Amino acid sequence: MAAFKPLVYVIVLNWNGWRDTLKCLLSLETLDYPNYRVVVVDNGSTDDSADRIKKAHPDVELIGTSKNLGFAGGNNVGIRYALERGADYVWLLNNDTKVDSHALTAMVEVAERDLEIGAVGSVLYYMDEPERVQAWGGGWVSLWWGISRHFAAPVPAERVHYITGASLLIRRKVLEEVGLLDEGFFMYWEDTDFGFRLRKAGWKLAVASDARVWHKESASLGRQSPVLDKYFNASAVRFFRRHAPFPMMPILVGPGGRFLKRVVRREWGQAGAVLRGIAQHEYSE
Repeated sequence: MAAFKPLVYVIVLNWNGWRDTLKCLLSLETLDYPNYRVVVVDNGSTDDSADRIKKAHPDVELIGTSKNLGFAGGNNVGIRYALERGADYVWLLNNDTKVDSHALTAMVEVAERDLEIGAVGSVLYYMDEPERVQAWGGGWVSLWWGISRHFAAPVPAERVHYITGASLLIRRKVLEEVGLLDEGFFMYWEDTDFGFRLRKAGWKLAVASDARVWHKESASLGRQSPVLDKYFNASAVRFFRRHAPFPMMPILVGPGGRFLKRVVRREWGQAGAVLRGIAQHEYSE
């Protein structure tokens, strides 16, 4: 008799990015893991993404939202759908990724070896530099200096503060106990917040070194987008208000430092976006 394999729901969030999503779905078809379902959440796209995805992959479960709910809100739609259908694990996967055929098997094997592991990450590589590591599962945060960095090489699991949401396998029990992603983070830092909440509740994080995933990075907005600056810094303020012992210190050094850097470079549009992000009162606790 074949060994039991936990049911994994793969959640792929799409927002006006059907070209990337179709490539991601093709790579998911190569997975050697025997018990998984794929759900695409079309997050209020304003193009014909939903029609194109449904036409190309009629067997994929497709959920549409009436508006863009952000990264956390959109993924939570998929997570709730998966939990209602008996998922043992949920794998959040960015649509601008390509997965190795063994990636999911490797992640589940790591999780199943230790029932105290609440979430598992993969090794992310740059899509345009396939052998260069973008993130070894996740990274660390300084609650004093307001900065966060991805790891680019293997580190002990206890040093990992969060798993990046680009590829994040979550145990069902964690979602039931800790809750879903915080939708107060429209974009950015929601995965970091989740990692801190998970560890505070006594769960472990882990990285599956044999799980390879290639990632474009910032495909939705572009790396120099003022919108990126606004959301990144608004979410940073929310994060440090929640988790830092003295929030003003990391807020002044992190988001405040990014504002000054853009002023020095005369990047006025981006400087204004950073300032608007910092000043958003709706991100207050």
